[in-house]
Amino acid sequence: MASEPLRIPLDQLRQAFDAALRHVEASAGHSVALEEEYFWSVPGDELYDVHNEPKSLTIGQLSESWQHLEDLLADQDRALGYHLVWLADIIRAIGQDATG
Repeated sequence: MASEPLRIPLDQLRQAFDAALRHVEASAGHSVALEEEYFWSVPGDELYDVHNEPKSLTIGQLSESWQHLEDLLADQDRALGYHLVWLADIIRAIGQDATG
């Protein structure tokens, strides 16, 4: 039986992100230093296939993800949905560093 897709109100998502970022900023200040550079990445077509173990892990690079975001800030008219994936790379690294 198929379940209904999870619907995320974007205004609430924005509020949650802002609250989490304010929390990090309260302890880290206006910037964070990410000690790690490379990370394991699961290709999109395998990421949500939880019935099968990923067969082709790839390696991501935080500085590359950040460069894509800086490029977006320089020209916001070139925004892509995939910028959220690069943003997620950075957010995950910050979140895991803040909890470690």
